[in-house]
Amino acid sequence: MEGPQRRALILGAGGAVLLLAVLFVVVGVDPVVGALAAADPPLVAAAAGLGLCWLAAWSLMLRAVLGALDVEMSVPTAFLVYSGAAFANNVTPFGQAGGEPVAAALISKVGEARYETGLVGIASVDVLNVVPSVSLVFLGVGSYAATTAVGDRVGFAVASAVGLIAAIVTAIAFIWRYRTAVVDRVPGAVGPFLGRFERFDAETIEAGLADRLGNFFADIERVGTDRARLLGIVGLSLVGWLFQAAALTVAFAAVGHPISPLVPVFVVPLSYVAGATPLPGGLGGIEAALVGLLVPTTGVAASAITAAVLVFRGAVYWLPMLIGGASASALGVKAFE
Repeated sequence: MEGPQRRALILGAGGAVLLLAVLFVVVGVDPVVGALAAADPPLVAAAAGLGLCWLAAWSLMLRAVLGALDVEMSVPTAFLVYSGAAFANNVTPFGQAGGEPVAAALISKVGEARYETGLVGIASVDVLNVVPSVSLVFLGVGSYAATTAVGDRVGFAVASAVGLIAAIVTAIAFIWRYRTAVVDRVPGAVGPFLGRFERFDAETIEAGLADRLGNFFADIERVGTDRARLLGIVGLSLVGWLFQAAALTVAFAAVGHPISPLVPVFVVPLSYVAGATPLPGGLGGIEAALVGLLVPTTGVAASAITAAVLVFRGAVYWLPMLIGGASASALGVKAFE
């Protein structure tokens, strides 16, 4: 692990620990620990099982995307590869943005594909997950608002999420619209700049970058033009989101406070906006966001909500971390080298 990577990881982990500590101080450690100790083990196991179902659904997404790129992968291998990708996302700052290069290396190694093909594969999964998440937020908030007044906190969260997603979509659309100019001009700018340093050859850098960018955009176009496959991929994404929402619903039941299944449908996607922070996998930020959103929407005590959130995050963060870490190690790819 290089110095900048090590510093980023240490700072991100420190920030996550600090956020979790503040959350526990505000809510109260003893009530949370008491709620966790009294949690129903079979329901905790059920939440974990739903977390695995989410992981399986999105691994099938990755398999379908790679299939469009002529990268064949068995279902078990796709599960291991996506678990490894989830591990990379969870141990690097900025979530998917930080973990995608590692995930791309994992895919290219296991699938015997170009690195840029692996990058397109995992990036496509992340981008396509936005479509059903936005739909669930609007559908869930709309249904919730039909019976209950939407508070300022939820309204602000929805506005923030919509603004962030709109900015990302706009940036992606802009780059795609001018992809030819990107391929033509970016290598010509980057190559000479890096060529100023002795360790780089400007012509080699320019030719290699132009080739990689060309392959990258060509692979994206192959995924986007297969409309039948694309519809199935978005459907798998939706199923994955619903498994996560079900896991949070069961987590509340596990700590003895059942809630309406409707609330997690929009709260879970909204909370993932915190994953864009420089925290490993959004650790600390997502937990705080979930508690902040669930307090005004459920009427449950903050200590019980925090306990339920910890059960949920155990199912969708820590369990995939364990599986993904073992998968990445077994497949011969390290998160940091």
